[in-house]
Amino acid sequence: MKIENPNPIQWRFSERAQQLQSSFIREILKITQQPEIISFAGGLPSPATFPVEEMKAAFDKVLTTTGKTALQYGPTDGYMPLRQWIADSLSKDGAKIVPEQVLMVSGSQQALDLLGKVLIDEGSRVLVETPSYLGALQAFSVYRPEFASVRTDDDGLVPASIAPVADGARLLYSLPNFQNPTGRTLSIARRHELVETCARLGLPLIEDDPYGALSYRGAPMPKMVAMNPDGVIYMGSFSKVLTPGIRLGYVVAPLPLVRRLELAKQAADLHTAQLTQMVVHEVIKDGFLDRHIPTIRELYGNQCQAMLDAMAEHFPAGATWTKPEGGMFIWVTLPKHINAMELLDEAIKEKVAFVPGAPFYANEPETNTLRLSFVTVPPERIRQGIAVLGKLIAARM
Repeated sequence: MKIENPNPIQWRFSERAQQLQSSFIREILKITQQPEIISFAGGLPSPATFPVEEMKAAFDKVLTTTGKTALQYGPTDGYMPLRQWIADSLSKDGAKIVPEQVLMVSGSQQALDLLGKVLIDEGSRVLVETPSYLGALQAFSVYRPEFASVRTDDDGLVPASIAPVADGARLLYSLPNFQNPTGRTLSIARRHELVETCARLGLPLIEDDPYGALSYRGAPMPKMVAMNPDGVIYMGSFSKVLTPGIRLGYVVAPLPLVRRLELAKQAADLHTAQLTQMVVHEVIKDGFLDRHIPTIRELYGNQCQAMLDAMAEHFPAGATWTKPEGGMFIWVTLPKHINAMELLDEAIKEKVAFVPGAPFYANEPETNTLRLSFVTVPPERIRQGIAVLGKLIAARM
């Protein structure tokens, strides 16, 4: 029997819930689902890179040989063979990472949420790049920090700009490799300077590295966690090198912090899915990524070059852009008087989409910027879409 409510329920949302905001990118993606739209908006890996057959074979093997274990609850910190694999892969350049430092999470977005939960109080100062990853700003914003912006240039984050804003800061969040949204890479000299600066200030440094393996040249940049395992929190993900659908990431941190993150994760979801962890380990344990990642690099490198060539041909003088050596994004800066939000409205009418740059800024957004992603668009469509954007930009010059 259905019970009638004589009085409508008055939902009393928490202050935290009231301040939650939808991801601007996710809202744009609703529009770009239309097949006629040429979308440079999503930061999605190309489905052409998904190892469907290898994943299918691994699921079959895991379920056939250890199905009851795979389908059971697992430990909060994760599947030990996979954690050992991650620790071994990071134990380079003299650094020794142990599996006890590795916590498996349900996508690296959960790692950001857990880090915010255990490190940030309301009003805590959090240092971020200018611009920074929108997902990190969203995850941290739930805990009501005070964001302080750290300056960046073509070589990435500027370490000299940290000290003036570091007083009382809880952490510095960085994306050193082919950064989302700019595609910039932190130079080797600056990596050392950044680690030394944070160590001197006693400032925890988050090294978020979802794109590090996607260097078009194939030569990985040194990891900052290897320079100071006691002061750097490393985040990794299988989303960009295998598939995002498995929602599997990890965080590597000093033991006292890992234990706090583990307790926070217990309260959130008990553990990351045991089945997917075992399947991923089955896929990667014998060197599959060494064979697979070069194919991703080649595909993305070719599509990046197609976009850069098209921009050089069609974008007017006065527009500038980054020239990434890996990853998935190009960052465009237009003359100050051009508002990328208004440009987006015009572009969508012409069946082209991108992400305006303003949401990537924690403070003082630059409305004349935008992000382009090229990895899910074939070269011919890239050229077609960039030609449209070029005309729209030129009309506003």
